[in-house]
Amino acid sequence: MLFGRSANSGGGGSATAAGGPDAGDGPAQPVRRKRFHRQLYFWVLVAIALGIAVGIAFPAQASQMKWLADLFIKLVKVVIAPTIFCTVVVGIANLGDLAKAGGLALKTLVYFTATTLLALTVGLVTVNILRPGVGLNISFDEADATETLDEASASDAEGVSGFILHLVPDSFFSAFVDGQLIQVLVLAILVACALTFMGNRARPAIRALDTGANVMFGVIKIVMYAAPIGAFGGMAYTIGEYGGEILGNLAYFMLSFYTTCVLFIAVFLGVIARIVGFNLFKFIRLIRDELLIVLGTSSSESVLPRMMTKLEAAGAKKSVVGLAIPTGYSFNLDGTAIYMTMGAIFIAQATGADISIWTQIGLLLFMLLSSKGAAGVSGAGLVTLAASLAAFDSAIPLAGIALIVGIDRFMSEARALTNLIGNGVGTLVVARWNGELDRDRLRHVLDHPNSIDMDELMSYDNAPEKPGAKAEADAAAGAGAEPVEPSAPAKEPAPTG
Repeated sequence: MLFGRSANSGGGGSATAAGGPDAGDGPAQPVRRKRFHRQLYFWVLVAIALGIAVGIAFPAQASQMKWLADLFIKLVKVVIAPTIFCTVVVGIANLGDLAKAGGLALKTLVYFTATTLLALTVGLVTVNILRPGVGLNISFDEADATETLDEASASDAEGVSGFILHLVPDSFFSAFVDGQLIQVLVLAILVACALTFMGNRARPAIRALDTGANVMFGVIKIVMYAAPIGAFGGMAYTIGEYGGEILGNLAYFMLSFYTTCVLFIAVFLGVIARIVGFNLFKFIRLIRDELLIVLGTSSSESVLPRMMTKLEAAGAKKSVVGLAIPTGYSFNLDGTAIYMTMGAIFIAQATGADISIWTQIGLLLFMLLSSKGAAGVSGAGLVTLAASLAAFDSAIPLAGIALIVGIDRFMSEARALTNLIGNGVGTLVVARWNGELDRDRLRHVLDHPNSIDMDELMSYDNAPEKPGAKAEADAAAGAGAEPVEPSAPAKEPAPTG
């Protein structure tokens, strides 16, 4: 039996697989495995390989295929904002205690700030050790970065007050129309607080929002069938448009950045995962589908709803997942943080700028703030880096950003992959810290990743229903008691043989 959801259960999480933890004393059913050609990761991997081949063989035509990746990303982004809104509202409202919700939010921000600072420090140390820009003396054309510099200037002009004002949308619906995830998150928290104050009167609204989230997950399931097409178009465009750049003087910088990302994931996130009680590499195996989609599209946003569903099924409580993942997409961008410090010092090295250790520390602390709010979409890291350099233009030439504009697409893939893994690990850490992680279920899922069937998780019409749940809910409602909440995990009885 595979993991599935139930429409009538309480608490928020995912159903436990029969044969897994909490399955009872009966014999466990063997995990049903899909054939490899029916796995999403297989077709995404094939699409990436075809994209590379087309990019090499037909670079001119391949450079025109970016629209395929853009189309897939737009299809996903259509439902991201309402999905986050409904999930966060239901998750916080189901806690029933604003003090508990506030504690969860505080722990989330503390952890994300700590890991961002760690990522910035790792990037700063490695770029000073490897020194990829020393001796290059590369000339650059400022015109190559005109668009990036214009966007950075607009961002820098807003300052801290502009960032704070940006947290609040112009109207309730403008956050959804513009796709501003951090604004959607703020609205969701406000609505969740209001529903909590209403008590039992808010139950119909919570049920309606939960149903809306279910609908959005159903749409995501349909859109994911186009993931291989998006991965093919994104990879073909990347190789066809920028393939020659990797053979130039910037190859060592790219290799240094990829090496640093791998180091950060394997060593630092690996240690954090071990402390929490799970194996990082098994976790990476669990999210392989999502990683391959991100590799092809260079956007971590493309798998946000799938990550929320999978982490919930792996044992993290729904309220934690609903708050941590959307928050992480603005406040826990580890890959972007590494890229920002490495990119800034690389530009200084390549242009012969001499910056002291104190200036580097000041740059790091400034980037700790400027990295917050960077979107999880392709190219956002470059603009954020340029906006940070604008504050240190006297030490590092801002126009030097033109040096890395041509290879930013390759860097974007590593940033997005690191961001995704960092947010997944962070969600499990916060869940464990808050005492809302089912460690037995997580261990079972990591050992048997095929016990999670994403098709079943996103098919609410076929979800198993807890026997008698509807009758119990109706009776509770008629008696004036608090009804059974939707969208929480129902445990299926183990087979009795």
